[in-house]
Amino acid sequence: MNAIRALRSILISLACLTALATGLRAADNPAAGDSKPALPRLVDLGADKCIPCKMMAPILAELEKEYAGQLKVVFIDVWKNREEGARYGIRVIPTQIFFDANGKELFRHEGFYAKKDILAKWVELGVKLTPPPAVVAAGKP
Repeated sequence: MNAIRALRSILISLACLTALATGLRAADNPAAGDSKPALPRLVDLGADKCIPCKMMAPILAELEKEYAGQLKVVFIDVWKNREEGARYGIRVIPTQIFFDANGKELFRHEGFYAKKDILAKWVELGVKLTPPPAVVAAGKP
């Protein structure tokens, strides 16, 4: 009886791991199962209570709003989702990871990263982002 329970537990664990791996592959491939064109992604890994991470929050919100349809911005709280920190190999928070539209990591930065520096890095990486008219008119990066 114990052997059957153990076998059942192993089979359920394998099924869960398979489902998790499938989900992770889909998350890493922005085009998987999505009819919209794939976008470059900026993934910021930090925590809601970390001071430099709090400083990044308005920058990420601005980027997400101003470059909607051109860039996907993702925030992951690694204190609430510890497995994500391990998955991305995080050593320090905040960490920003730049991915191309195919999900390939292009660059990573540890610590606070100013908006103008993030935008300059996208240019350096060959990603063309068109600033919205309000940003151009105000002369802000």
